[in-house]
Amino acid sequence: MLQIQENVSLKNLNTFGIEAYARYFAEISREDELVELFADEQWKQLPRLILGGGSNMLMVSDFDGLVIRMNIRGIEHHINNDEVFVEAGAGEVWNDLVNFCVDRNFAGMENLSLIPGSVGASPIQNIGAYGVELKDVFYKCHAFEIATGAFKTFSKEDCRFGYRESVFKSDLKGQYIITLVKFKLSLNPNINITYGAIGQELAARGITEPTIKDVSQVVSHIRVSKLPDPSTIGNAGSFFKNPVIPVDKFELLKTNHPDAVNYPAGEGFIKLAAGWLIEQCGWKGKVVGNTGTWKNQALVLVNHGGATGQEVYNFSSQIIDSVYQKFGVQLEREVNIIA
Repeated sequence: MLQIQENVSLKNLNTFGIEAYARYFAEISREDELVELFADEQWKQLPRLILGGGSNMLMVSDFDGLVIRMNIRGIEHHINNDEVFVEAGAGEVWNDLVNFCVDRNFAGMENLSLIPGSVGASPIQNIGAYGVELKDVFYKCHAFEIATGAFKTFSKEDCRFGYRESVFKSDLKGQYIITLVKFKLSLNPNINITYGAIGQELAARGITEPTIKDVSQVVSHIRVSKLPDPSTIGNAGSFFKNPVIPVDKFELLKTNHPDAVNYPAGEGFIKLAAGWLIEQCGWKGKVVGNTGTWKNQALVLVNHGGATGQEVYNFSSQIIDSVYQKFGVQLEREVNIIA
C-alpha cells in the first residue's frame, strides 16, 4: 500500500540543503504506484512537485502540496551490432548510469560524467556538459500522464529538445511524470575532447589516444576542481544558463570585451560563458550573508549554512542585474525555483 506522509522535511532531499517542508509526500518505487496514487482525485487537485535527486532546484518556501519522490530503479541493456540500448529507471542516480556505461565501453555519455541528479530529470532539462547534451544519446522515454492515468512513450522528436529545454518544461509542463528513459549508445566511440579543458588535461596526463574512460575521468576531475561537493556545501551546480545571443550582438560586445569566453551555438548565434560574465562583475567567491558564489566557479551559488531559499534567490537577482548592467546580456536561472 502506497504511503502518504505529511509535513516532511525536504532539507536532505535537495542538494542546496535548504530547509523546507512538504505538506504531503509520497515515494514511488514502481510504475503501478503512480496509477494507485492518482486514482484518488484529491491528489490531482493539489500542486505537485516531482523530486528526483533534488539537484536542480531551489526551495524558496515550504511546498503546500504533494511532493512525489521518484525512486524507480534498475538498469538494463541490449546490444544490436555496434548499437547499445540502455534503459534506466527514473530514480537511478545519473552518474551511476554513466559509470555503468563507461565501464562496459558503451560510448556517448562520458562527457556527461558527474552531473548531479537523477535519470528521470535528464530529459526534462536536456542536461549537457563539455560539448554533449542528453538529446545526443536519448532514444525514448516512458511517462505517466496524470490526467488520464495512462502511460505514453516519447521519441526524441516528441521531446522537442532545445538548450536546457524540452516539451516537459514548456507545453507539457506538469502533465507527465517520467518513469523510464532509454538511451542509444555505441560500441564505436566518437571521442569529443574539443570543449573546455578536456584536451589540456589529457595532454597534461600524456594521453594522446583517449578512451571513453579517459574522457570520463578527466571530465570528472575538471568538475571536482571547479564545483563544490553538495555533501560538503549546499549547491545545485550551475545556477545560470549560458546565454545564447545573435552574432551581431556578440560582435558589438566583443569590441569592449575582446576576451569574452564564447562558443558557437548554431548558425547566427554565439553562446557566452555565464561564469565568465559573472566573474567579470566581481562576484566570484563573494559571500553575502549565508550565501555566495563558489570560490572556483562563479556560475555556482552556494549555501554556506543556514541560508534560506529566498536569500539565495535574492542574491541571484543581484547577479542578474549586475551582468545586465555591464554587458547588456540577460542571464536566466537554470535551476527550478520552487516557490
